[in-house]
Amino acid sequence: ARLTRSLGASPPRLLRDDMTDGAPPCEAATITFPDGRTVKVPVLHDAAGATFLDVRRLFPDTGVCTFDPGFNSTASCASTITFIDGQNGRLLYRGYPIEDLAEHGDMVDCAHLLLRGSLPTRAQRLAFIGEARNHRLVHENLIRFFHGFNHDAHPMAIMVGVVGALSAFYNDGMDIRDQAHRDKAAIRVFGKMTTLAAMAYKTAHGQPIVYPRDDLNFAENFLYMMFALPTCPYALDPVAARCLEVILMVGEGSGCTTKHKTLAFELLRVLACLLGLTTLSLNHGC
Repeated sequence: ARLTRSLGASPPRLLRDDMTDGAPPCEAATITFPDGRTVKVPVLHDAAGATFLDVRRLFPDTGVCTFDPGFNSTASCASTITFIDGQNGRLLYRGYPIEDLAEHGDMVDCAHLLLRGSLPTRAQRLAFIGEARNHRLVHENLIRFFHGFNHDAHPMAIMVGVVGALSAFYNDGMDIRDQAHRDKAAIRVFGKMTTLAAMAYKTAHGQPIVYPRDDLNFAENFLYMMFALPTCPYALDPVAARCLEVILMVGEGSGCTTKHKTLAFELLRVLACLLGLTTLSLNHGC
């Protein structure tokens, strides 16, 4: 409720009506080929004012393909979830600027917004936390996968192997056409991912795995599971926890843009200083 009041209940739309499938195009552009043929293609506009040529029918109708290695000038999809403008450092989740979400919200607000399309009410927030908390633990047999990795294995290599095995343990919601199945799978991944990441970190450092605690939020649990040891109590630093939470929110629904990756790495350097670490193992890919 406080986040909705702070940001407004009606964020800007990410798509215009003329970008949805089946909607009549407002404009058209004419392409002229060297042999004199011409073809009209729809012109689309997103809510940010960018212009797109809809060439989906270009090859079926003319036999001509576009050539764009790396999709430098091609939008791969129309999204109402995220908007990324890497050159200007803009990132929107469902129309909300990430800097506002990071200032006024937390990972729960961000995840609910991305997965279910709106900021949660107080009741929805509590229900979402309960659902995700119920999925923090992982199957004990899955933990045995971690025992098969060398102590010097990269944490991301471990994550790739273990996350890929999740469907073998949780195969009760595999119908992607079923909204309830998709929602359950998303909640399950959201709940388990920090647990798996922390287990990968512990495995890479040859330390015993630490289980999550229900009295901690997601960022606090992540720090606790990564750095707590069974030999002594672990004192959580609230500043470090909040810093980590903002980093996770920036990467929760965004793609790989230079400015956002730079921001994330700078925040991680600050976090490393807060935790008193001399090195911090990172995934340098995206």
